[in-house]
Amino acid sequence: MSRLTPLEPREVFRKLRRLGFVGPIPGGRHSRQIIPVPVHKGKDVGVGLIREIIREVGIARGEWIEL
Repeated sequence: MSRLTPLEPREVFRKLRRLGFVGPIPGGRHSRQIIPVPVHKGKDVGVGLIREIIREVGIARGEWIEL
């Protein structure tokens, strides 16, 4: 099985959109499922947070890697 690696935030957004999520959506008070993805200039999303996102979304690690 392939290992998870850090990803750029835009790659995380792309994978989440393929799963049917929309965003990023700034602010607002409407009820919606939110998957937090930190966006810091020049920094990737770490493996630990990617694991948390995968758990929150409810898919297998292999499915995430194939997206």
